[in-house]
Amino acid sequence: MKRPSPRQPLRFSTQTLLLQLGVVLLVVLLSGAVHAWLTYERLGREAENQALTLARTVASDPAVRQEVQAISREAGTPPASVLLAGPLMAVAEGARTRTGALFVVITDETGLRLAHPDADRLGEKVSTDPSEALSGKEVTTRNTGTLGPSAGAKVPVFAPDSDTVVGEVSVGYSTENIVQSLARDITPILLTAAGSLLAGILASFLLRRRLQRLTLGLEPEEISTLVHDQVAVLQGVDDGVIGVSADGRISVFNAAAQRLLDRPDLAGTPWTQAPVPEQLKALTLPDAAEAEAVEVIAGGRVLVASARKALHRQEDLGWVVMLRDRTELQHLTRQLDAVGTMSTALRAQRHEFANQLHTIAGFMSIGQHQQAREYLARLAATGPLKFPVDQAELLQDPYLQAFVGAKGVEADERGVTLRIGPETLVRGQVTEPQDVTTVLGNLIDNAVNAAVAGSAADRWVEVELLDEPGAGGGTLHIVVGDSGDGLAVESAAGGADGPGAEAVFAEGFTTSARPARAGGGQGLGLALARQLARRRGGDVRVLEPGSPGGPGAVFMATLPRTTADSPGREKPLTEDRFIGRDNDVGKDTDG
Repeated sequence: MKRPSPRQPLRFSTQTLLLQLGVVLLVVLLSGAVHAWLTYERLGREAENQALTLARTVASDPAVRQEVQAISREAGTPPASVLLAGPLMAVAEGARTRTGALFVVITDETGLRLAHPDADRLGEKVSTDPSEALSGKEVTTRNTGTLGPSAGAKVPVFAPDSDTVVGEVSVGYSTENIVQSLARDITPILLTAAGSLLAGILASFLLRRRLQRLTLGLEPEEISTLVHDQVAVLQGVDDGVIGVSADGRISVFNAAAQRLLDRPDLAGTPWTQAPVPEQLKALTLPDAAEAEAVEVIAGGRVLVASARKALHRQEDLGWVVMLRDRTELQHLTRQLDAVGTMSTALRAQRHEFANQLHTIAGFMSIGQHQQAREYLARLAATGPLKFPVDQAELLQDPYLQAFVGAKGVEADERGVTLRIGPETLVRGQVTEPQDVTTVLGNLIDNAVNAAVAGSAADRWVEVELLDEPGAGGGTLHIVVGDSGDGLAVESAAGGADGPGAEAVFAEGFTTSARPARAGGGQGLGLALARQLARRRGGDVRVLEPGSPGGPGAVFMATLPRTTADSPGREKPLTEDRFIGRDNDVGKDTDG
């Protein structure tokens, strides 16, 4: 037997609509009922006041007072036929017909009817208690008598010559007339209630539509789940996520984005005014290519940023900007480049090493042992392998030897001589190879590119390194010059340190003299090198911008806390010492 499928619960928006309609209907009904009751009470009080006025008028009539006193003095009550034809009956009926009252009753001091609309009731005691009126008080009443329910009043009748109560006048108006009056007055009430109900229904439907639009048609449980999932995902990933709403404000700025951009939570900030790199804002422009990735340097990090349009059922929700940290990848790439270059150099010199072994074997086979020993001594002095770096022996640190040697092989393949400056002195050991690789590698690569693009026949790059001790670690000073045509920027505005020289550290800077590296450069090298140096408390600066015909530009980098401390070092290389050489960097030092 097929089981019936469970009923789907009503959607939250439908439940909200029904609840609102129920509340509106209840409010309208209660308001209408209260209004009707107040109207009924008002009409009843008006009827009582009208009855009291008529009763006072009848009771104060001198003829009525005199006639009632005369009947009260007689023994017994006149028969009904006499009362029917008497003056009291005429006065009472005349007042009743003129005013539309239900009844006008006159009694004696004992409550016996002397005038009544029903002739059969004459001489009988009234059906309601007359004691208050007979005691001299005026009262209003709502009760049911022999003629039906009524709202009326009872007024005492005083003797003409004294304050003695000789009877009472009771006047009543039918409550049926009150209901008829209420029916006439209730029509505006019903129309008002109906209008209020329609307005409430319309407002409920509009509110439902707005609620569906704001919640994107999601149920509260789905919204709660999405919020938990969003928090878990956005705060749990290493990628930075920036959400920009359709109205141009930052709606999401997760912890990874705060860390990568070194900014506090910017949620709620207008996107155009947010303190983030302009390259990120350019990704969200109307003419920007969606999913286009760009490299951005922020806080000493290399970030890959991309943006995508966020849509939900064709509704524009804004943009999502993704940030990925590629700093470590950049470092590893440069290290792998150096290792690859060294491997190429080792393969290139393997044949030379094999030839040397064959030479030694030849000496031994012919018995020339002395010549073999001398040949081995020369090999031991120069080393079995030789990098194409002039004065490489000035470098004592093995890491610097390997890295600069690898760069020398790469420069030699491009027709550029890489040499070590004569004032180079590094007695300590490099302790932060990644930062040193990034800064030194960028400066050497840019210098080699400039030398290749320069007009000088002799292409060279000269590197001088010097370390000095420090409390938290030694500081490595790096100076790199080349034979290129200098920086192709306007530096006349401020000299080497003016706006022209500073332009080379802007992201994306490339010139004909400093071209981007083929296949990978995007103008980020110098900007990254400077930010890394400044993050360590150092800097990268332009000492000399150079000029056409050479020598080219000279850069100086200072990297604190990158070498191990050792006492007894010489005075460190300074900017004044280097500039004082009158731009002799790269000139022959052999005399």
